[in-house]
Amino acid sequence: MNFDFSDEQKQLRDEARRFLAEKCPPKAVRAVLDGNAPYDRELWKGLADMGFLGVAIPEAFGGAGAGHLELCVIAEEMGRALAPVPFSSTVYLAAEAILLAGSDAQKSKWLPAIASGGAIGTLALFEGTGNPSPKAITLAASNGVLDGTKKPVPDGAIADFAIVAARTASTGRDTDISLFLVDLASEGVEAKPLANVDPSRGQAEIIFRTCKAEPLGPANEGWSILSRVLDRAAVLLAFEQVGGADRALEMGRDYALDRIAFGRPIGSFQAVKHMLADMYVAATLARSNCYYGAWALSTNAAELPEAAATARISATQAFQHCSKNNIQVHGGMGFTWEFDCHLYYRRANALALSLGSLSYWEDALIDRMRQRNAA
Repeated sequence: MNFDFSDEQKQLRDEARRFLAEKCPPKAVRAVLDGNAPYDRELWKGLADMGFLGVAIPEAFGGAGAGHLELCVIAEEMGRALAPVPFSSTVYLAAEAILLAGSDAQKSKWLPAIASGGAIGTLALFEGTGNPSPKAITLAASNGVLDGTKKPVPDGAIADFAIVAARTASTGRDTDISLFLVDLASEGVEAKPLANVDPSRGQAEIIFRTCKAEPLGPANEGWSILSRVLDRAAVLLAFEQVGGADRALEMGRDYALDRIAFGRPIGSFQAVKHMLADMYVAATLARSNCYYGAWALSTNAAELPEAAATARISATQAFQHCSKNNIQVHGGMGFTWEFDCHLYYRRANALALSLGSLSYWEDALIDRMRQRNAA
């Protein structure tokens, strides 16, 4: 595979970087972190006006109709800026689920609303601790009525609708799972915000009490659809993580060049050099794997499951490594509230669990490689 983004896609990345540098400075992230607002509404509107929310949504449904490669470069810049908006939950999860399994009526209702910034979506999959698994889903669906609890739900307290994974039978098989689309303003829905390590990306507990829901996709094919959604989201979220890792590396490098100790920049000391070099290697390896994932996603290649897992693993490791060592490079200053290092460390740890743990994706990669070799 010999892959790179086109000149036009790189220009889009540059434009997204300029826009976010202006509209999403660190003080905007801190405003949400401090609890002044659940998300940055002005930034959300600006992203819609720029066409970024609908970049991978077909023109027939109000989007730009560009594709997933364009979404990858935007995701990277969202990660660099730590954008405090429900972008991943709405665009990577909810929109992708509707694109894969939604009816024409569902697409016509929700996709234009997403592209215009008029609707925030999410995926209600988890039910407490644990990783994605059909056996972990206990929320019950019977005759289009849902009963149960989902948590944590990304951006669940501010979402307008949710794609909900529910159990339709009790045999314990993957085919017992179906997906449902729920307007969260419906009767029988209660959302409670949850505390988490990164308040700029909110989470919630959503309780469904005899709540009416409409099916999304064929009955009993929910887990198959979810697996595809998670693979797509893993690639896109990996680009966010690489963007964050690169920015953490840049912050550490710049500080090492500016900070003077014993009459010279601390970047001239071997221990700091090695730390920055390790950060660079981790970020570069992750970027290489993300490019593989982008190629597989954009071509719908058979290798997408393996490529998604590989991108997710390396990007998670890189962001956590770079954000942690950025604090170390800054020394005692890196631990203070006034410096921005902790913003990246918070986001790195929040994203590390957002689609399942690192060990989950490592096990998934091994299983997928075994299945492909056995085929």
